[in-house]
Amino acid sequence: MSNSAKLVPGTESPQPLSERTYSRLKWRMLLAAMFCYFFFYTGRQTFGFAIPGIEEDLGLSKATLGAISGILLWSYAAGQMINGNLADKWGGRRMMAAGAILSTLLNWCTSFAVGAKSLALGWGANGFAQSLGWPSGGRVISNWWGSHERGRSFGFYTFAAGMASVLAFVTSTIVVDTLDLDWQWIFRVPVLLMLVGGVTFYLVARDSPAKAGVTPPASHRQTAEEEAADTAAAAAGETSLQRYRTVLRNPKIWSTGIALGFQNTARYGLLIWVPVYFLGDDWKKADTGISPLWISVALPVGMAVGALVNGQISDRLFGSRRDRPIILFMVVGALMALTMYAAPLGTTTGIVILFLTGFFVYGPQSSFWALCPDIAGKRMAGTATGVVNCFAYLFAGLAEPLIGGLMDSTGNTSLIFPLVAGACACSALVALTIRR
Repeated sequence: MSNSAKLVPGTESPQPLSERTYSRLKWRMLLAAMFCYFFFYTGRQTFGFAIPGIEEDLGLSKATLGAISGILLWSYAAGQMINGNLADKWGGRRMMAAGAILSTLLNWCTSFAVGAKSLALGWGANGFAQSLGWPSGGRVISNWWGSHERGRSFGFYTFAAGMASVLAFVTSTIVVDTLDLDWQWIFRVPVLLMLVGGVTFYLVARDSPAKAGVTPPASHRQTAEEEAADTAAAAAGETSLQRYRTVLRNPKIWSTGIALGFQNTARYGLLIWVPVYFLGDDWKKADTGISPLWISVALPVGMAVGALVNGQISDRLFGSRRDRPIILFMVVGALMALTMYAAPLGTTTGIVILFLTGFFVYGPQSSFWALCPDIAGKRMAGTATGVVNCFAYLFAGLAEPLIGGLMDSTGNTSLIFPLVAGACACSALVALTIRR
């Protein structure tokens, strides 16, 4: 450690670090969180690739498997409410690493399922383990990055989550297509990457500058607004119940959660149903010159890039106002989804519009996550992130069976696009009430 970080004789606190030294440290923590979460979806977004093999091997229906998939979403939502608060209490470093390790073990347990009950038990428990990851990483990032640059930092963090969807798609395709392995190996091979990510994060990251034994330079310390929020939180006490009360009494948390709920409904509608749309009879018969599977991968790639861009412009273009880039992206995302539905698109234009749909629909997530510490302060960033993410998955879990029922009754998978457009419009309208 540099001389500027050494303790001053007779004091208990180190001297403030230089801007350059502290910048290296904060980027190290951000990259460690990104590296870990880049592998998290290998333990959560792979279930769809296993469905055909499970149907054949265990004799389960699509309805049953859809319900089991929904159990993970609801378990994840419940876990977010609990584990975000625990990240504030115990530290994000330990929680995120524990989530990666537990999820790896539970994926392996799921691979040995012999029926609906054992499959639901393993996959549902995995949803809870997965919920240890996101708010814990966000808690660490909030501790190291100031409010004036949270859009940027959470943009990179959300970019890693977007690319995790691509990685989950690619690794699962390799298992079932390239390697021609049974469905059980989807739950065994890709998750080994998550195990590496979790262990690496634990070894590299530190919960906060204080835990690392350093003092940030003055430019990275709390704003007056954050200090006031943390002072109020300290006055209210530090028990879990009091943290929940403080967060849930803030109307902006409710507005943020509901707006994110509609956005996440649009996101999961695309992730789950766009592959079904592109694997339909029309695309199978069309002479596209490219596999429909690789056309659909434009969606998560667009999502990842959109998250990175949205976080940057929320800081640089909108002066750390989060509501404006959320509203802008949601409105344009709705228009892109309607274009996918209504316009006659060829292969190339379909890839471009699908990329843009993912770009605008998923992009605002980086601003949503930056809003959590903006509203609640760094002291309760984990609790706020967990509460807001609970909204996100409650909405998605509720919407998916309804969308599936509509697909069954109409047989028209392209209806996913106007449904996504409607969810985006609702998200934009609710975001008007955040004004942050």
